[in-house]
Amino acid sequence: MTKYWLMKCEPSAYSIDDLKIDRTAEWEGVRNYQARNFLRDDMKTGDLAFYYHSNAKPSGIVGMMEIIKDGYPDAAALDPKNDYFDPKSTEEKPIWYRVDVRFIKKFSTTISLDDLRSHKGLEKMMVLKKGSRLSIQPVTKKEFNLIKEIYGH
Repeated sequence: MTKYWLMKCEPSAYSIDDLKIDRTAEWEGVRNYQARNFLRDDMKTGDLAFYYHSNAKPSGIVGMMEIIKDGYPDAAALDPKNDYFDPKSTEEKPIWYRVDVRFIKKFSTTISLDDLRSHKGLEKMMVLKKGSRLSIQPVTKKEFNLIKEIYGH
């Protein structure tokens, strides 16, 4: 059964335009345990996700992508030269996980938090909750389809 997600990344680190060029990418560097659990335990090939630019002007949903590989250990955690290195993570006992994603589309405009707040049926989205900074968040099928319908995607 397809699940739906919102995945945040700063465009200065890796943008929707980068994914559009690359077509596929490893979604690495997640260093929050709850987000890691989503990657490791819940995300599956075929799931769909909104790509969210964080720390942008404006921040918001900028496109869609598909999960094309279930969660697997994040090798960046093992590389001392990598920004995402974690000396506690080992090949035998990995701590951090990643998934692979495939570009689906870039939206013509950014769907900001204010845009999302203005629509009935989206008020319970995790991204709209005060203090919600989690980089990977579940989205309900209803919310996912409503956003696609409202914004013509």
